[in-house]
Amino acid sequence: MTRKRSRRDFQTLSLSFLDAITCGLGAIILMLVIVKMFEPVRLEESNLELEALLEQYTQELAEILGETESVQREQLEIVDDVELDQQQLAQLERELTRIRAAFLAQQDAEEDSAEIAGQLAQARQSLTEEMRRLLANNRPRPDEYKVGGIPVDSEYIIFLIDTSGSMRSYEWDRVQQIIQETLDVYPTVKGIQVLNDEGEHMFRTYRGQWMPDTPARREAIIDALRNWNAFSDSSPREGILTAIDTYYDPEKKISLYVYSDDLSRGSISAIVREIDRRNTLDAEGNQRVRIHAVAFPVYYDVTGSMLTAANFAILMRAICQRNGGTFVALPSRRAD
Repeated sequence: MTRKRSRRDFQTLSLSFLDAITCGLGAIILMLVIVKMFEPVRLEESNLELEALLEQYTQELAEILGETESVQREQLEIVDDVELDQQQLAQLERELTRIRAAFLAQQDAEEDSAEIAGQLAQARQSLTEEMRRLLANNRPRPDEYKVGGIPVDSEYIIFLIDTSGSMRSYEWDRVQQIIQETLDVYPTVKGIQVLNDEGEHMFRTYRGQWMPDTPARREAIIDALRNWNAFSDSSPREGILTAIDTYYDPEKKISLYVYSDDLSRGSISAIVREIDRRNTLDAEGNQRVRIHAVAFPVYYDVTGSMLTAANFAILMRAICQRNGGTFVALPSRRAD
C-alpha cells in the first residue's frame, strides 16, 4: 500500500513539472509574438531617422559645395584683378613716356614761339601788293613759301577749331589772335571755310561751298568767333574727315589748320589710319589736303588734362608729318 502511494505522488509531481515547462514555453512564444508585432513599427521609425539624417548630410554637402564655388570665384576675381592691375600699370608707364616726350617737345616749342611770332609779323609786312605782283611772274619753289615752318602757298584755307569748354574758358582770346595772324599771313585766297572739331560749320548758309575772301568776310569770321559756342567732344577726327570729304578738289591747293588743346577720346593710331585712308595721295604724290595744327596746351587739372594734351600733341605731330603739314605747340598757360 505504501508502494502504490509513492507511485501516485511521483506521477503527480511529474505532471506539475510538465505543466510549468509548458507554461514557460507558452510565455516565451507569446513574448516572441508580441515582439514580432511591434518590429515593423521600429523599422519604419529607423527608416525615417535614416532619411532625415541623409537629408541633413545632403544639405551640409550642398553648403560645402556652394562655399567651394564661392572660394573659386573669389580666386578667379583676384587673378583677374591682378592681371588688370598689371595692364593698367603697363599703360601708365607708356603714358608717362609719352608725357615726358611731349614735355620735352613743348620746351623746345616755347623757345621757338617768339621766333615764330616774329617771322609771322615779318611775313605779314613783306607780302605787299607790289611783291605779290612780282611773285605772280617769278614764283619761287613751293618750299620757300613758309613762315615758321608752315607753308603759306595754299589758295584755299579751312580753319578747324576746338570749341570745347577748356578752349573757351582758358584760350579763346588767344585762338582769335592766332586765327587773325594766320589770316594776315594770307593776304588773299580764293576761298575760306570755318568748322569746329565736330565738323559743324560756323556759317551754315555756306555749308558745302567756299566763302569768298573779302575784308568784310574776314571781319565777320573774327566777330562770330567771339561768341561761337558749338558742342565739342575734344576730338578733331570728325572735323578733319568732314573737311577732306566735303572740300577736296584735285584742282585746288587746300590747307587745313587745326586749333585745339587736347584729345579726350579716340585711339591715336585708329584716327591716323582713318585720315590716311581719306587723304590719299594724288597723281603727283601730294596729299589731297595739307594739314597743319596749332596746340594750345591747357592744364586746368593735374590728373587728366596733361595726359589729354600730350595725346593731342602726339596725334597731330603724326598727322601733320604724314599729310605735308607743320605742328606748332604754343607756350602753355596754367590756370590758377
